[in-house]
Amino acid sequence: MEDAVVSAVTHDTAEAKITISGVPDRPGIAAVIFDTMGQNAVNVDMIIQNVSDAGLTDISFTVPEADLTSVSSALEVCLKEIGARTWSFDKDIAKVSIVGAGMKSHPGVTAKMFKTLADEGINIDLISTSPIRVSCIIAADQTETAVRALHTAFGLDQE
Repeated sequence: MEDAVVSAVTHDTAEAKITISGVPDRPGIAAVIFDTMGQNAVNVDMIIQNVSDAGLTDISFTVPEADLTSVSSALEVCLKEIGARTWSFDKDIAKVSIVGAGMKSHPGVTAKMFKTLADEGINIDLISTSPIRVSCIIAADQTETAVRALHTAFGLDQE
């Protein structure tokens, strides 16, 4: 039996996005940041690093919203250590994902997800992929619309 291309649409509204701006782009900086998160018992989910410009970059990642106090304390110390400019957070986000073992052998699934969200006027803030999952960070108030549209786009309404 062939695996379904997309077998589920999931969402999580209990995450927050952290962005560290003006991060020196040199070896070991990400290790310091995420070692600090680990030492403070913060579970990091999606991680995105932007292209370096003039030796600086931005790093964004998601964490459980409940960990924001721990993140805040840890980052105040960490920013000084690594020489980054500043950090910010956004609690009004949601992670919406499509999941399916068949995705790895079916080109165009990610494009279909992005087009579906775009057709609903939903902007994607962060993207993370694996062979069986594509996750997008979107505005929290668009979660229901995104989930409904993705269910329809991938034929999951009948189930």
